[in-house]
Amino acid sequence: MISLEHVVKRYGDRVAVDDLSVEIGAGELAVLVGPSGCGKTTTLRMINRLVEPTSGTIRVDGRDTRERGVEELRRSIGYVIQQAGLFPHLTVAENVATVPRLLGWDRRRIRTRVDELLDLVGLPPGDYAERLPRALSGGERQRVGVARALGADPPVLLMDEPFSALDPVTRLRLQGELLRVQSLVRKTIVVVTHDIDEALRLGDRVILLQTGGRLAQVATPAELLARPASDFVAGFLGGDRTLRRLALVPLHSAELRSADGAAPAERVDAGGSLRDALEVVLRSPDGRAAVVDGDRVLGVVDAEVIRRAAVTR
Repeated sequence: MISLEHVVKRYGDRVAVDDLSVEIGAGELAVLVGPSGCGKTTTLRMINRLVEPTSGTIRVDGRDTRERGVEELRRSIGYVIQQAGLFPHLTVAENVATVPRLLGWDRRRIRTRVDELLDLVGLPPGDYAERLPRALSGGERQRVGVARALGADPPVLLMDEPFSALDPVTRLRLQGELLRVQSLVRKTIVVVTHDIDEALRLGDRVILLQTGGRLAQVATPAELLARPASDFVAGFLGGDRTLRRLALVPLHSAELRSADGAAPAERVDAGGSLRDALEVVLRSPDGRAAVVDGDRVLGVVDAEVIRRAAVTR
């Protein structure tokens, strides 16, 4: 869906992005991550021509972006920024309707689409449609920003550090909300973040840039943690790669021990990760935990079960 071919961006003598070539598949959630000044946001903005590349080619759905009108291109790409950037004088419904209205949709179609999108992002239209942005929490404004970006059902969604201004609890909740929405709509999404944990949690693939806008590695989160391509990548990931990798492996993939006899008192939800299970096992008096689905005990997990599951992945 998106390809960057030998893309360079210079500001005078400074190189912000250096010979970047990468492809992002249709329906993929890709995360651009790296240290400050590595060209993440510049790369994102070049995709919708908020920034023009110095050289190289960017294609969206097979078409060179320079061969399309800027307005046409941007209306076909959803864009979400920090703190949502909502129009303060417009209601939630009017904000979400921005692009459909520019495209000349009729009122009934717009109203149907707005209601559909507010339901999708967990904001019931009966409660939120007529509110102004100042009446919303930070997390609610960010959800409206996502709904607005999806207004005209664009194939591509760009998100520039959408959760960085939120508190940790809200941020984690909205990361989960984005993954839920993506499981339903399957857009091609590019997210910029400076947070490696966020990148590993969200990304189907992680595009790691280093200072000077050079590509350090492109990989799935599991591949990135298991096989860093360089000392820079290993250093950026930090020393707790094993724990981060456990967080990517679902507990339901483990071969559990039978729950013969009385189940352990400590419990862990089957929908969690191996890291969740390890945390419970470590605080359990006997080093075991019951894996449960609601009230049903599926089996027992311990350190050996976690080790085997981690090795096989």
